[in-house]
Amino acid sequence: MSKKVKCTPPWYEQRVPDGTYRSLFKWGAPDQFKHPNSGLVRLMLDTFGMSCTDMMVPLDLALDPVEVEVPVKLAAKHLEFFREVCGAENVRTDVYTRIHRSYGGGMIDALRLRKHIVQNIADAVVAPRSQAEIEKLVEYCNKNDVAMYVFGGGSSVTRGFEAVKGGISIDMSVHMNRVVRFNEVDQTITVEAGMSGPALEDLLNHAPEKLGAQRRYTCGHFPQSFEYSSVGGWVVTRGAGQNSTYYGKIEDIVISQAYVTPRGVFKTCEVPRCATGPDFDQIMMGSEGTFGILTNVTLKLSRYLPQNRRRYSYMFKNWQDAREACREIMQSEFGFPSVFRLSDPEETDVAMKLYHIEGTIADSVLKLFGYQPMQKCLLLGHTEGERGFSRHVNAKIRQICRKYGAFDISFAPVTSNWEKGRFRDPYMREDLQDFGILIDTLECAVTWSQMEQVHKSVRAFVKSRPQTVCMTHLSHAYPQGGNLYFIFIAKMNTIKEYLDLQYGILEAIQKSGAAMSHHHGMGKQTSPWLEGQIGTAQMGVIRSLKEHFDPNFIMNPGGTLGLDMSPEQKEKRWSKDLDKE
Repeated sequence: MSKKVKCTPPWYEQRVPDGTYRSLFKWGAPDQFKHPNSGLVRLMLDTFGMSCTDMMVPLDLALDPVEVEVPVKLAAKHLEFFREVCGAENVRTDVYTRIHRSYGGGMIDALRLRKHIVQNIADAVVAPRSQAEIEKLVEYCNKNDVAMYVFGGGSSVTRGFEAVKGGISIDMSVHMNRVVRFNEVDQTITVEAGMSGPALEDLLNHAPEKLGAQRRYTCGHFPQSFEYSSVGGWVVTRGAGQNSTYYGKIEDIVISQAYVTPRGVFKTCEVPRCATGPDFDQIMMGSEGTFGILTNVTLKLSRYLPQNRRRYSYMFKNWQDAREACREIMQSEFGFPSVFRLSDPEETDVAMKLYHIEGTIADSVLKLFGYQPMQKCLLLGHTEGERGFSRHVNAKIRQICRKYGAFDISFAPVTSNWEKGRFRDPYMREDLQDFGILIDTLECAVTWSQMEQVHKSVRAFVKSRPQTVCMTHLSHAYPQGGNLYFIFIAKMNTIKEYLDLQYGILEAIQKSGAAMSHHHGMGKQTSPWLEGQIGTAQMGVIRSLKEHFDPNFIMNPGGTLGLDMSPEQKEKRWSKDLDKE
């Protein structure tokens, strides 16, 4: 297709009607959208051999109302108890709410809902108003063998709270979203687990007005799901934010936690460090609701100094030079940048289209100086902190990038444009799906010495499927390594095709020697690979902890963390019933 031909598909732009299947899988606000730009549309047409005509009629917008009937299997006496404890208005049994609180933000969730496949949903959704109510619920469910799942923001991409055993979904977002205490002397805040990312950051950024503080603060945790994720979700999945190279992953930000377990309340010590045996904060983080329900968490804070932010963007001639520059930046001990994102050649080419650089004078200049398509690599990000520190780190990054032959393109608004849209990219998923094009991600943790081989082997598998885009970036880095974040785009007709590709990528990641997840958690999707990752001895520790905290296996049962898996999951084929679709 000629690059001069402009194709504008009829993207869906209306507010998504309430009560429809589309409203269940739509990302974010029902009236908000971010459509693929002309550069991305052109890439899709060229990659999949489509014409503009092929993208003039959507396959299915899934605007049908949800009218399926799924009987509640819980005994009436259980529902009555939940209403007595939490109030009748806080116990929901309608099918729509039960689906919404059981399906996450993953591609498999969207694919099932587009095809009206409803499975593994809670029998009731309960919104407790306090930790005391949660304690009563856990005690009752433990005695009466009622499964419990926890819903926070709903953005899990690993089937994290899918209610395989029915039971109840504990909705933390309704009431359990308050500040417990703020301590400016210690520079900490304690919040309930259902607080959303934007609510927390708004409080901290406006701490003088809203908390009576002397300064403005930030948590520094900004996952791509930031706008629709909860603090509790960050903690129980060991999440990372896009600024984590500077602020750390969530396990570096947590000071203490409180959980309600079938064994009782479990509270960790609220000190910055201690030497009193194993670190129970680290034991509980990443437990994904299998040991108990996280009710509140104390987080360390950083000063909010956006005026000191310095943005940078560099173009390298090849992936090897770019990786080596990034390694030197992380190992030179002059301080760390905040956002630090390196795109491989394929992702860089897509970025050139997204940011409308391809075909411009800047693009011609880059080619003239040897920065060729499908070879060059884009590094973008920013530094922050105290003004002199931020300036110094930025200057050192510039020095190292130039050493490795990078072209400074900081004059172009590449980083600022990325920042403006960084939380909105998921909106494009539904647009592409409307035309049978799926986009999804998988990520893993690697050392610097592993990085090249992992990148090569995983890409080789993805590219073994014809007409499949595979973009990769490094977005969280450390002196010893970082993560590789794979984004694949493919035209598919069935759920089986999607599962075959996803499972194959997971196998390729494990065979390459990388860690199966850097920040998405395991959920029920990735858990069949967990024991192969950590080993039988460590898996035994997880099973022992499960037996201790939850001897009746009522907490998030159904395969999370590789516990109580079905035979299909153990075979690493989590939904054989869908394979026949």
